[in-house]
Amino acid sequence: MARTCWHILHEGGRVTLCRHLPPRFDFAVRTMLPGGRAVRLAHQIRQDLWRALQNVRGYSVVVQLDRRADGWQVTAGGHAARAVLAAVVAQAQAVLNDPRNHARWVRSAGGVT
Repeated sequence: MARTCWHILHEGGRVTLCRHLPPRFDFAVRTMLPGGRAVRLAHQIRQDLWRALQNVRGYSVVVQLDRRADGWQVTAGGHAARAVLAAVVAQAQAVLNDPRNHARWVRSAGGVT
């Protein structure tokens, strides 16, 4: 099985996880997380978003975390080969704003839940 290459870009207080360079957001949803290690958070979010949207043709996940005084502002979504339907954005929004996901991601990333 081939190993997938993930690019991790560090720019000041921003961390971006993407499979293809340059990272591209054809659609994006946002949330706030209280803390945790950025790269670990990004991978956790990526996994759950991919599980939810893997049937979207040509979809490639992009997760971006921006440091804020109260934690991380998360922008997640990514590149899609075709126009993104509102249902896909709603599904991504549901994953990104699920309180159970927030708690699991932050706990896994060594933050406070």
